[in-house]
Amino acid sequence: MTERARQRITRGRLTVALAFVAAISGLAGMTDAIGFMTLGTFVSFMSGNTTRAGVALVEGDLALALPMLAAIVAFVLGNGGGVLLAGRGGRALERVLSGVAVVIVCAAVLPGWPAGQVMLAAFAMGMLNAAVEQVAGLPIGLTYVTGALSRLGKGAARWIMGERQVNWTAQAVPWTGMFAGALTGAWLTLRLGAGAFWIAAAASALLAGVALLLPRRVARGLRRAGRR
Repeated sequence: MTERARQRITRGRLTVALAFVAAISGLAGMTDAIGFMTLGTFVSFMSGNTTRAGVALVEGDLALALPMLAAIVAFVLGNGGGVLLAGRGGRALERVLSGVAVVIVCAAVLPGWPAGQVMLAAFAMGMLNAAVEQVAGLPIGLTYVTGALSRLGKGAARWIMGERQVNWTAQAVPWTGMFAGALTGAWLTLRLGAGAFWIAAAASALLAGVALLLPRRVARGLRRAGRR
C-alpha cells in the first residue's frame, strides 16, 4: 500500500470519528435545550448553571438556585458514573451510550417531578462525557464547547503566526454538533414539551447501536475513559 493510500484511509477514519463526535455533541445540545425549555435549568451547560445559581443566591431566590446547584452535583456524579460504567473492558462506548439512554428514559417518565428530571438529565449528560475524551490525540469536549471554542481561536492565531498544522479546525465539530442539537431540541420541545426527552433517549440508544458498527480502528481512535 502506498503512503498516499494510507493517508486517505487515515483521513477517512478521522472523518468518521469526528462525525460520530458531532452526533454525540448533538445529543448533548438537544438534551440541554429540552431541559432548559421545560425545566428552566441547563442539564449540560454547567458554567451557565454556576453563574445563574450565584446570581439567584445573591438575589435571595433560593428556589431558583437549588435546582441549578443540584444539576451541578448530578453532573459531577454522572461523570464519575460514566467512567465506572466504561471500565477497562471492550465495548465501553456502547455501554456508556446505552446507560445514558436508560437514565434519560428515567427522566422522561417523571414529568410530575421536575427536580428529579433535572438531576437525572444532568447525570446523563455527565455520563456522556465518558464516551469519548479524545479523537486521534485531539482533546474533545462533548457536552460543553467553551474549551473547543478557545482551542479553535488559539489554533487560528497560531496558524496566522506561521504554524501550518490545521488539526485545530476539528474543534469546530463539537460546537457545530451541539448547536444543531440545540436547534433540534428546541424545535422538538415546542411541539412535544417534556415528551421530547423520549426523543433524546431514542437518539442515545441509536448512537449506541451505531457504535457497534464503527470499524475497530475508528473505535480505537476514540480514546475512552478507563482506557489510559
